[in-house]
Amino acid sequence: VQLVESGGGLVQPGGSLRLSCVASGFTFSSSAMSWYRQAPGKERELVANINSVGNVRNYLNSVRGRFTISRDNAKRTVSLQMNSLKPEDTAVYYCNLPRSGYWGQGTQVTVSS
Repeated sequence: VQLVESGGGLVQPGGSLRLSCVASGFTFSSSAMSWYRQAPGKERELVANINSVGNVRNYLNSVRGRFTISRDNAKRTVSLQMNSLKPEDTAVYYCNLPRSGYWGQGTQVTVSS
């Protein structure tokens, strides 16, 4: 199993970023997927998840209405569109295959002026 994230970076408050995770080594179209984040000195937290067909999505309360999780099963990709970013969104963001123990390497998102 491989999960490879991309799309992080430095953005000003109010800005947007789109994270992507390309998956391989398992049946992606049959698997729910998740995005987590971990800020310095804090526990890793679940940001969003999506079911295998993409019609059920759940969000952390603090990102609901600003972030959107989506997937493209043909491209084996799960994405996280992040709008109206706030400094408190600063963290390393990880792609996760639920209940597997498999994680991506993480991508840094920094929201700062």
